[in-house]
Amino acid sequence: MEIQINRQELITDVASTIRDIPDFPKPGILFKDITTVLRDGKLYGRLCRYYARQVQAAGCNVVAGIEARGFLFAAPVAAMLDLPLALIRKPGKLPWKTKSASYALEYGTDTIVMHEDAVLAGERVALLDDLLATGGTAGAAVSLIQELGGEVGFVGFVIELEFLNGRALLPDLPIDALVKC
Repeated sequence: MEIQINRQELITDVASTIRDIPDFPKPGILFKDITTVLRDGKLYGRLCRYYARQVQAAGCNVVAGIEARGFLFAAPVAAMLDLPLALIRKPGKLPWKTKSASYALEYGTDTIVMHEDAVLAGERVALLDDLLATGGTAGAAVSLIQELGGEVGFVGFVIELEFLNGRALLPDLPIDALVKC
């Protein structure tokens, strides 16, 4: 699949389309709303084609998405490339045997799970999500992929909140975050 997407034009178009929602979900937070990107079918398609090219170039043979907005990018990319889709979800949402990983939140912890057979030993996995903030969820997802025997070959985020330094929890990984705030 030959995909030509101008990265800088894509960044500009995505950044100008994201809607800022102040004080959501609680006071003091500026929420980056990607529903406006999804509403623009051409832009959403370009974004998915861009990720498909990155996943292909990284030699990945599985695409993983983090619940829930990561599914919006991982599923179409996996379909475009005829690759398996691995779901990373909250506990109690997957029907078969799972592995779990917990991570720290500002107050407490949270957990994510994957089916035990979502990633097989030796597979090269692309991990996609909408946002990199503190890196807790993405770090736990990487841990799960590695525990299942997979190698993380590419990590893609639409948005990175650089001031939260989420990359610190993802050392030595090939990360492509398009819009940096």
